[in-house]
Amino acid sequence: MTTFHDLSNAIRFLSIDAVEKANSGHPGMPMGMADVATVLFERHLVFNPQDADWANRDRFVLSAGHGSMLLYSLLYLTGYPDATLEQLKNFRQLGSKTAGHPEYGHLSGVEMTTGPLGQGIATAVGMAIAERMLNATHGDAINHYTYVIASDGDLMEGISHEAASLAGHLCLNKLIVLYDDNGISIDGKTDLSFGDNSLMRFQAYGWNAERIDGHDNNAIDGAISRAKASNKPSLIACKTTIGFGSPNKANTSGVHGSPLGSAEIQATRAALNWPHEPFVIPDNIINAWRAIGACHQAVYEQWKKQTSIEIQKKLQEPTVDITKAIDTYKQKVKDEKPKLATRVLSQQVLEAIVTCSSLIGGSADLTGSNNTKTKAQKTVIASDYTGNYIHYGVREHAMAAIMNGLSLSKVFIPYGGTFLVFLDYLKPALRLSAIMKQGVIYVLTHDSIGLGEDGPTHQPIEHLAHLRCIPNVLTFRPMDATEVAECWQLAVQNRNTPSVLVLTRQNLPYLSDLRTNHFENACAKGGYILIEKPGAQITLISTGSEVSIAVEAANALMAMNTPVRVVSMPCMELFEKQPVEYRNQVLGKGIRVAIEAACEGVWPKYLGERGEFVGINSFGASAPADDLYTHFGITADIVVKRVKALLSKQ
Repeated sequence: MTTFHDLSNAIRFLSIDAVEKANSGHPGMPMGMADVATVLFERHLVFNPQDADWANRDRFVLSAGHGSMLLYSLLYLTGYPDATLEQLKNFRQLGSKTAGHPEYGHLSGVEMTTGPLGQGIATAVGMAIAERMLNATHGDAINHYTYVIASDGDLMEGISHEAASLAGHLCLNKLIVLYDDNGISIDGKTDLSFGDNSLMRFQAYGWNAERIDGHDNNAIDGAISRAKASNKPSLIACKTTIGFGSPNKANTSGVHGSPLGSAEIQATRAALNWPHEPFVIPDNIINAWRAIGACHQAVYEQWKKQTSIEIQKKLQEPTVDITKAIDTYKQKVKDEKPKLATRVLSQQVLEAIVTCSSLIGGSADLTGSNNTKTKAQKTVIASDYTGNYIHYGVREHAMAAIMNGLSLSKVFIPYGGTFLVFLDYLKPALRLSAIMKQGVIYVLTHDSIGLGEDGPTHQPIEHLAHLRCIPNVLTFRPMDATEVAECWQLAVQNRNTPSVLVLTRQNLPYLSDLRTNHFENACAKGGYILIEKPGAQITLISTGSEVSIAVEAANALMAMNTPVRVVSMPCMELFEKQPVEYRNQVLGKGIRVAIEAACEGVWPKYLGERGEFVGINSFGASAPADDLYTHFGITADIVVKRVKALLSKQ
């Protein structure tokens, strides 16, 4: 007869053996949370290993990603086809699907990339919001739960506070967090630094919260059942012993992030009555686990039968058909030639595309400044999830992680706004957007010293350089209405790459009349020639608000009989993907001068041996925008002087 402890011990020893073989990993958490995970998978989690992307599956997020072998063991035991025993034996090895921390897209059943603590619980809030919104639209075709296993570290990280506060405010009652309350962190006992009453804190956020014995299967079962019946999100603090079963290392920090060692493994096998060789799971136990993996097959088949093919398709891919709307808008601005801030123009583009796409908007309490909400959008609130705009409050980091959760639903295209300088607050979640290949759109306004009087605390100087160094991120800095529309089009269409729209506070002239082909998406190539005079040996390269400075400088130089080429470079990442012949043609062979109201960053790679950069390599100041550009020497006159000086050296 297979007992409950047989099932949970299978998780423990697969985790122990994989960490030992890799000589690397975190065995303590899987050993401690095995009982909780067994109850969750055996009695509550609705899933289908043969269709890991089933739209109405319950989501299981291992926010405590260091305990990855807990998840990998569960996936193997319940029968996910690519979670093989061989993969477990290759834990943490090059090319293995069983990476040190769970990675989305590598192994079916892994709902998101976790590891940086706090990201999982915050992203799960986005998944829970997505479930409520889809339920409001499609009824019981979507009515799943989102479960999270979180650690002390997850609850310490600030992002979890931001996300939990919003989850309580929105009454996300199908979000259930199982907190591994083991009292141990890397440095030792958590009371060295962590004395919170976590239950009271979550109750203050509007959650249900209770503490149970995390090794009592009936207590675990009852707590989850109560949470499922609640009208609030739930935190279940599961009092566990880290490294459960280890005679000498249980309840110590020594079992957190190091293998047990052969002697302690033998002692643990004896203590838990597990006489089997490494990676060996007896047939009766593996068969019992496989039965758990198959127990929702009838529910799955009934869902497939009752849910129309049309709805099933809608639940698998977002709507991105915005080409006609973009072309109509581009014709409009070609006729009107608006001289507006690109943040304002961005809102105009959103007005044109939001009703014909799967966009879900939001802002971190800067809606009026970011211009992220349109007249057609309705706010998501606890009593009505039919909206398509989220007020995230002053929670930039949680906003970014929640957008990852919305994107992982595979239905929504989330975008969210804040100031570019607050990239510092959201960057860890943006990095995960890039790692997970999620097409989240970040609308970051007030992009330079051009924001003016708010001063250096709000004037981003190094942030563009930072963005351009993150792999798999498209950073767009458009110069006018046409480029704003084209950048939005590219951001919506790129579903495997996050995009950052970097937008101005100050008004800019309309310059796209200088282009030869107005309706081709020139921004798709990242950089293109805006002005070119025959015989040009000078190339001025710029982005966003500084393209107008480049044009003004070019006109002055051409009045002096110095032919010039002007290049608009709205997206360096897309420019880098173009053939070398195209890039060389655009940049030219002569002198190159780059102009941007930011630090130099990666610009030198485009400047060659005789190039120069006109920008700012110090913090800004508080003053009107025009005064700041003059003060810091980012003007057409300065560009002309630099060009003359370079020419004199030839």
